[in-house]
Amino acid sequence: MSEVLTRDEASSAPPTAPRRAVRRPGTRAVLGAAGAVLLLALPFYLDRFWLQAGLFAMAAAIGAIGLNLLTGATGQLSMGHAFFLAVGAYGYCVFAADGGGGLTGLGLPTWLAAVLAVAVSGIAGGLFSPIAGRLRGAYLGIATLALIFIGQHVLFNATDLTGGFNGRDVPPLSLFGLTFDEREVVVAAVPFGSAEKLWYAGLVLLLGCGLFARGVLRGRPGRAMNAIRDHRIAAGVIGVPVARYRAAVFVLSSMYAGLAGVLLALVFQRTVPDYFGITLSLEYLAIIVIGGLGSVSGAVVGAVFVSLLPQLLTRYSDALPLVSDPGTGGVAPGEAARYLYGAAVVAVVLFLPGGLVRVAARFRVRPRPGATAGEER
Repeated sequence: MSEVLTRDEASSAPPTAPRRAVRRPGTRAVLGAAGAVLLLALPFYLDRFWLQAGLFAMAAAIGAIGLNLLTGATGQLSMGHAFFLAVGAYGYCVFAADGGGGLTGLGLPTWLAAVLAVAVSGIAGGLFSPIAGRLRGAYLGIATLALIFIGQHVLFNATDLTGGFNGRDVPPLSLFGLTFDEREVVVAAVPFGSAEKLWYAGLVLLLGCGLFARGVLRGRPGRAMNAIRDHRIAAGVIGVPVARYRAAVFVLSSMYAGLAGVLLALVFQRTVPDYFGITLSLEYLAIIVIGGLGSVSGAVVGAVFVSLLPQLLTRYSDALPLVSDPGTGGVAPGEAARYLYGAAVVAVVLFLPGGLVRVAARFRVRPRPGATAGEER
């Protein structure tokens, strides 16, 4: 005779446990190790174009991590990120160059010049931090936008520091007896020029910046920053010094931008004022929105997308419809890239609020069929 549960017995029976997500740390570690080996091996196989494109992406990622700490994690809109990149780039030139040709140069060791350039960017952010600590939203965005116009005026008119419209040459970095210039160093029968050498320096800088930012976000400062972003008044009630945190994050974000400016200057080998305009600031905002607000990995993903897109369009303009060289009647690669990642921003806001990094996160954890809550702990 089959057993039949009464209504009371059925209601007292334990419910079926839902499927539990299974994490696979081993797979993630293997993929990370494979990615690291691939990045280390790329200079042995790629030509200069791809290495420079990758270095541009690294510099953009470093600057985007800093902006994501300010805008994504703390909720402070900044339109003046390009100003601090310019401070880092030109600060390095002033500290490292020997002078001559009517240009100011202190002739310091280049590694010290890079450190001082980042410090000066932080000082510039510190001078603006009282304003950043008290303004928020669109008001802070408008205030930081003024930095762009001030910076452009200084870059074009302080010719003894910046070289004016023509810019100035960037001294190559020297570190531990190795000079990151065009003089070739043969490694495993492969000639290493400036791009190959800078590749490894960029990887080290990006890794260090990413790990530091992740530590900040996962620690007590990160929780305070998120509280300020989500509810400023409630954060102040529970004891978070809102103005102090906002000012401190603004300084930290400025130092990240300064470091990105130094790396960009080393890759370009010449700084020009036109590059550090409002367009660059808008590109950084596009990077963090497309990649994912408040996420270190999102800043890296967004930087790769936004910085590599114009490079790819330029490289393959002959094979793409409607895209051609500037002045030939079609859409220039730079303009086409702005159209595409502008459309990407709209698509992310409408359909992927978490950015591209959230798409990858969906595949990290998958439920195992038949797994219960008591399994796979």
